[in-house]
Amino acid sequence: MARPYLDELTALIKASAPASAGGASPDCRHFFSGAAAYVEGKVFVLLTPVGLSLKLPPAACEELMKHHGATPLRQFPQGPIKKNYVVLSPVLRHDPAALRPWLQAAVDYVLS
Repeated sequence: MARPYLDELTALIKASAPASAGGASPDCRHFFSGAAAYVEGKVFVLLTPVGLSLKLPPAACEELMKHHGATPLRQFPQGPIKKNYVVLSPVLRHDPAALRPWLQAAVDYVLS
């Protein structure tokens, strides 16, 4: 069930090529019913049935929600909001050029 998410996330990461400060390549793995991308052992992006979610500082989350149609991440309908994660709009998710700086910001955030 999670294989399509892993394949899609792997392709997305390859296309956007975010890099860590140390040059480590992101690693994509299964994550419950979806996939997660890790850099230096830290999750920075999730792709699940809920959507594509980035882990970012609060100010970046607010900007994405205010100007780009992102929403707070809830893994389950009545579940708690996952702190510092936002679910990206489909428009942003499928625009590699617009997505690239946000993915890089997520990498930078988890490594800071």
